[in-house]
Amino acid sequence: MSVLDTTVVLLYFIILIVVGFVGAKKAKTAEDYALAGRNLGLFIYLGCLSAVILGGASTIGTAKLGYQFGLSGIWFVFMIGLGITVLGLVFIHHIYGANVTTISELLGRRYNKETRLLSALVAAIYTMMVSVTQVIGIGTIINAVLSWNMTASMLIGGGIVLFYTILGGMWSVTMTDIIQFIIMTVGIFLFMLPMSLSHVGGWEALTSRLPATYFDFTSMGWGEIFQYFLLYTLGMVVSQDIWQRVFTARTTKIARSGAVYAGLYSFIYALALSIIGMCALVALPSLKDTQNVFAKMALEILPPGILGLILASVCSALMSTASGTLLASSTLLSHDILKQYWPKDISDKKFVFLSRLITLVIGVIAIMFAIWIQDVLVALDVAYAILSGAIFVPVVLGFLWKKATAKAGLYSIVISSLVVFGSLAVEGLSSTNPIIYGIVTSIVSMVVLSYVSQPSSPSQEVNRFVEEEEGRKLING
Repeated sequence: MSVLDTTVVLLYFIILIVVGFVGAKKAKTAEDYALAGRNLGLFIYLGCLSAVILGGASTIGTAKLGYQFGLSGIWFVFMIGLGITVLGLVFIHHIYGANVTTISELLGRRYNKETRLLSALVAAIYTMMVSVTQVIGIGTIINAVLSWNMTASMLIGGGIVLFYTILGGMWSVTMTDIIQFIIMTVGIFLFMLPMSLSHVGGWEALTSRLPATYFDFTSMGWGEIFQYFLLYTLGMVVSQDIWQRVFTARTTKIARSGAVYAGLYSFIYALALSIIGMCALVALPSLKDTQNVFAKMALEILPPGILGLILASVCSALMSTASGTLLASSTLLSHDILKQYWPKDISDKKFVFLSRLITLVIGVIAIMFAIWIQDVLVALDVAYAILSGAIFVPVVLGFLWKKATAKAGLYSIVISSLVVFGSLAVEGLSSTNPIIYGIVTSIVSMVVLSYVSQPSSPSQEVNRFVEEEEGRKLING
């Protein structure tokens, strides 16, 4: 890589560090640190939401799937986009305006404080594992470009993300997300996609040089497509890092519209990355490590200067999701566990310091896990198996089924979490069966335990939750 390209990438990293210092000045309260003051307009909110859902796994993983399956590679990110669209159309009127910070806080209101504690632990593990995928992705790009070993690449890339997230919290994340969203969009759609097609002779040449299966949207197999639905569509609906972004919107209308637009953007993004992967198969047919498809294709076709911009755009996608999920994990632990049980009556200033400390700990653990796993899609499957298998059913039934009891909500999370972890241990980290086992177990547990433990009359907490829900529906239309 040329000196110019290296300079572009390093300059981008320096900008992120500077933004961290600026964000630190704005994050004066706990709400500023966690939710950027709940005051984002549509464009900034849309950019932040798109940036967090389209991270390293989306970029690197979809290019890899396009290389392996062709247009069928869209389903991974398509299901993410579908999930965020469903969240916007169906669920945001339930959660926006509840004046909560985390998904666990809402579960605590619906069920009990034990459910809040347990769901916070499970969701914190999930968000940390998503951070792991992004650190792996950052390491992959730096490794491919600068030829550093993977360990050093992940330490440096992950360290930069951790630095600016600790300093400014959601304000740093918001400012960097806008930069990252713009660079990501320009890099992929204005440069990488058209130049990849041009390099292989255009779309007609691509169709003549690849098997017909590469233009079949279902060549991946319906089983794999359905597993992506279970993992990512359901996972998006109950994902803390997504909810935390939703709570930053200024109004319900902005929250809903931004989610739908981010979902549509995801569909287009998935198609672009799949086509880039297909072009890479023509240009680089003997590539051994398919996880490096995007980076190797960029190195193959792009001129100096543009190459640096494209690599910065990939780092943008990676770092955006990494920072958002690191913050989400630390918010769950600090807000739903430490603040509730220890220490009591902590001042706002001290709580911000505690949040920064927790972010540091989570970030270090995430980097260590990234060095251990070193596979983007495997790490992401583990994350979403934990989330969808253990949290999705209690959240949705809590909204839609008034007979769901506190005991059922708590034990459903316990039992399904054990099933998911046990299945991952038995079938391996790459298996997606644990998500199915977890959801089935969660549904059975919720229904059976709700009827067994059904009180003669609904508790005051459940009645209050239902009344608040009805009030929010009226306010939000």
